[in-house]
Amino acid sequence: MTSTVPLPRTPLPLEDADGTARWYENELGWAVAGARPVHLLTGLRFDVLELPADAGLAVLRRCGAQLGPVALMGQRMRLLVAAGSAEELPGLLDWLEWGGVALELRALGAGGRMTAPAPSGRAGPQGAAVWLRPPEPGHEVEPTLPAFAGLGCRGDAPDLVRLVGAAATECHRARLLRAAVHYRGSSPGSAATSQPLAFS
Repeated sequence: MTSTVPLPRTPLPLEDADGTARWYENELGWAVAGARPVHLLTGLRFDVLELPADAGLAVLRRCGAQLGPVALMGQRMRLLVAAGSAEELPGLLDWLEWGGVALELRALGAGGRMTAPAPSGRAGPQGAAVWLRPPEPGHEVEPTLPAFAGLGCRGDAPDLVRLVGAAATECHRARLLRAAVHYRGSSPGSAATSQPLAFS
């Protein structure tokens, strides 16, 4: 005798409740993970340069037309760069003579994750990641990402070396400006007086 009671429906995964994961997977072809918040997996279609927002805004002013998608989460800006770029960052910083300087610049590559901003045109919760320069559905993102020529840079893709140089300079400047503001608000002889001078 066969049962006439239907089997229970499988609930939709949490990440599909608002369609964010489906949007990234279907519209952009990007790999996602997690539920709430959804995360974009780095190292597959892109890597990420992450820096303080104040330094990132200066980089946008300097290199805006040469950048691909850019996201903001709290006080950190994330610039999408070509996959494989994260591995090149330490060597590039050394080559550009920034290797011994404490910078708040880091890269997310293979095995990394970044919080997915709300898809373009959709509102996310307060304090969530947002796109400042969103990716465009239907347009391949890879050719627009800054790349290192040694990684098989495609034709007119922006230069990763210039971007890293600008990002390192702006991270250092922002750090010095924050230290100067802190110094003006602190007493003489404080730790802020030991801040190195800018050389960029």
